[in-house]
Order: sequence, then structure tokens, then C-alpha cells
Amino acid sequence: MIPRYVVDFDLHKLPRIDTDVIVIGAGIAGLFTALKSSETQRVLMITKKSLFDSNTRYAQGGIAAVMSDDDSPEFLAQDTLVAGAGLCETAAVDVLVHEGPQGVQELIRYGTMFDEEDGHYALTKEGAHSQRRILHANGDATGYEIVRALAERVKNGSGIELWDDHFVLDLLTEDGECRGALVQKPDGSRVAVFGKATILCTGGTGQLYRYTTNPEVATGDGVAMAYRAGADIRDMEFNQFHPTSLCYPGAPRFLISEAVRGEGAYLRNIRGERFMANYHPQLELAPRDIVARAIVSEMEATNSTYVYIDITHEPPEKIRHRFPTIHEYCLKFGLDMTTDWIPVAPAAHYMMGGVKTDLHGETSIRRLYACGEASSTGVHGANRLASNSLSEAIVFGQRIVDAIAKLPEPPAAAENGPASDRHAVLNGTLIERRLKLQKTMVRYVGLFRDRAGLLKGLEDLKKQLPLFQMNLTKKEELEYANLLTCALLVAEGALHREESRGGHYREDYPQKDDLHWRVHTILQREKGIRTERVDDNV
Repeated sequence: MIPRYVVDFDLHKLPRIDTDVIVIGAGIAGLFTALKSSETQRVLMITKKSLFDSNTRYAQGGIAAVMSDDDSPEFLAQDTLVAGAGLCETAAVDVLVHEGPQGVQELIRYGTMFDEEDGHYALTKEGAHSQRRILHANGDATGYEIVRALAERVKNGSGIELWDDHFVLDLLTEDGECRGALVQKPDGSRVAVFGKATILCTGGTGQLYRYTTNPEVATGDGVAMAYRAGADIRDMEFNQFHPTSLCYPGAPRFLISEAVRGEGAYLRNIRGERFMANYHPQLELAPRDIVARAIVSEMEATNSTYVYIDITHEPPEKIRHRFPTIHEYCLKFGLDMTTDWIPVAPAAHYMMGGVKTDLHGETSIRRLYACGEASSTGVHGANRLASNSLSEAIVFGQRIVDAIAKLPEPPAAAENGPASDRHAVLNGTLIERRLKLQKTMVRYVGLFRDRAGLLKGLEDLKKQLPLFQMNLTKKEELEYANLLTCALLVAEGALHREESRGGHYREDYPQKDDLHWRVHTILQREKGIRTERVDDNV
């Protein structure tokens, strides 16, 4: 049993800070909601490292929004629903496709500079999109440009107090409402922060897996602390593995953007053969889960650890202009994408599930909101459509800010910490524990799953549960506790869902089963696991 709190504490002995809105995390979700909230509220923004350490910073492809006369919200909605494999909430998708363009204009107002061609925004196409609708910046550095613009506003604006290098331990609740958060400072001391609303913008869980495109901060902290607080966690079995990350000796796993295939790149096995025609009629532009599994199948068939992505048939000037970041990064390792095929393999990339929210970003705990990858708004279903994540963050971020503005002041009380007294010290190195967890997830809860493997994975993970009875003080220890929590949630959801759909593939149940499994998986700390129907008005 995962305990309510990850540490012991006594609220009466802790310093207290009061504010209006508490934003936990950075990235586009944290930066945007902090900026918008600060227009009318006092905001405390807490990051465990810095404003520039988030998945958003590394987002290459772009942001999806209907920005041309050739496109329509209905087209984008249809593409989103198809990619989501029957688990999208249509109301959430409708919100995204209609409010996305306004959100993009807000990013522009805050200083984001998207690429232009002939006086118009340059739009590209990515996998499973029927139209060219992806805005990008500096070719393939869209996330970095968005973070740059928003972070400058946060640092230079008024109304936002910024705490870098602080670790949020747990959420503080009372009578089913969130009152704030317990925070550990860089010196190890702790403080209780109270506000009328708390927003989780903590990103995803990429560090569950040994190979990931995510930065080291992606340890699922928000999902874990929301679960401990009693929030509903939805669809954690759906993990998106990006099909094409650089796989080369001496090079870290580096994202080779979806947009490279969108601009015409081919996938080839080590024999030089294009193979996607054997797997899907959309070839290289098939949904990500299909492409990722196709690549693994080709790797196994050819006894290789990678396949190639080949864009050498496109003009070198186009490649260098459109993908300057990828081109320069590959050059560091002696690979020139204008003349060389680039070796790639799948890597953990995005979490479709998360903390369940309504259409205004509120979780099952009143006054607790979730935005960005940490949330499960219902937009992504079983498989996120490329470049929908950035637009989801700004659309639902704005809705969260609007909802918070209407909240009354909360009562001041919050429940105290646990009466237990943890003294045991964690034995063994965290590096070993973390690597073992990642290997368990790759082997048993990765791209291909089955009942026997999931049971073995859960058995191995549950052996680590005594961790929660130990005195955890270091950030790395607390991150590991959150990773273990999320690993258990992913494995439990994957074992429960006896079908294959989107980012979840069961070799023992290879078919999609709409009769029994066109439902969401909900995990809650005290109630366990249950299913909930998809609200699509069908």
C-alpha cells in the first residue's frame, strides 16, 4: 500500500507561506498558467530545477492548430479521434480544436516567434495529420522558443514569485479539497505553502524507461503526489514511444522529430529496404504506436538494434533550413543527415494518461488542477496525435485560469502529517535501484506486453514497496519513490486492460475490443482500479 504522505511532518512546526495560486512545475503548462494567473492573482511558481528544464524545451516538431483556410476544426478533430483509437473524450477534443488558434495568438502576444514563409506562418505536416497545420519555430526548436518567450515574461514580470530548485513533496488536503503543498527547500528544510488553488504542471514519466527522449526531471512527481492525495488517475497504461530517437554509439537518445517524416523522410531497415508499406497504408506517416512497433519488428527480423531514417533525397539546403538543431546535433557524432541515413530506435516519449480532469482542468480533488502532460483531459485517448500536446497545455491552461478566478477563498485548515516516525535509511545505491526499475519497465511493461510479463513486472516492483517506510530526504530518493508509484500505476493499468489499443499492446490480446474495453481505466489509492465509460455522445 502506498502511504498518504511520502514523508513525516508536523504542520504546526513548519513555516507557512500564503499565496493565491500555486503552480508546480515549468514547461509550457506551468509558464503559461503562471503568466495568465498573475494578471489577477498572486502566484508562487515552484520548479525542482529551473524554468528551462522541462519536456517543452526539447519539443522539436511544433504546435498543432487550425491556422489556414484549407483546414478546419472538424478536420483536426477527426485526425485526433482516429489517433486516439476510440478513447478520446469528444467534448475535450472539441474544446482543443476550436480554442487552439486563440491560444497560439496568446503565445505570439507573449513573444513567441514562429517561422514564416512569404508573410504567412510556415505550416508543416506530421504523422496522422491530414493537413499542414503544425506551426514551428527556428526550424525544429519550437519548444525552446516557446519556453524562451514565456520564461522571459515570468522572470521580468510582476505578480509571480519563483522558487527554483525546490521539491514539492506532497499535496496538503482537507475535506476533499486541496489547500496547498509541502515543499522541501534546497537546504533540506521544509515549508507549508497554502493557496486557493494548486496547479500540477509537472510533466510526464519518461524516466520510467531506460531509453527516453525526456529530460532527467520527468519522474512523474505530479501524478504520484496526486495519487497519494486520493485523486483519480486515468489511463496510465498508455505510453507513447517515439519511433525515431537517435541510436548511435556514444550519443544520448536524441529525438529525431516526427516532422522529418512529415517532410518526406523514409524508414529503412539495415538492408536498406523501406518497410512501412508492410504495416500501414499511411507508410511513414502512420500513427506513432504503429510506426514504433513496426520498427521493433524490423529490428527483430534483421537482428539489429536500429533502423534508418533517410531524408537524403531532399535538397540539402531544405534539410539544413528546416532541421538546423537535428542537423547540427547529428554532426557532433559524425552523421550528416543531408548525405547519411541516421540510425534510430523507439524511446519513451509521452504519457497519454495522467491526473483525470474535467473540461476546466480541475481534478477529482476540488481546488487541485492539472495541466499539460501530467493531466488527462481526454484529448489524447489511447495515442496522442503529434503536436497536440503544446496546444492542449495552452487551451486548458487558459480554462484553468478562468475557473480559478471564480473560486471563493478556502478555509485555512489542512490535515496534519502522519503519526508514524520513519527512521530507516535507504540501503543500496539509487543508481542501481533506478536502473533496475527501468529495466523492469522496458522488459515487462514496454512496447510489447503480456499477462505473464506484467505479473512478473509487478512482482519485482512490489518488492520495492518497503521504500515508503523509510526516511527519504534527498531529492533523488523522493524522485525514485515517485517513479516507483507511477511504475506500479502503469503496470496495474496494463494488466487490467486485456486488449490492444493505441500505445498499449498486449501480445496475448492483440486485437482492439470495443465491446468490453472502450472504457477508461481509473486508479485511486483507496478504491483501487475501476473502469469508466468514454463520454463521446455515441
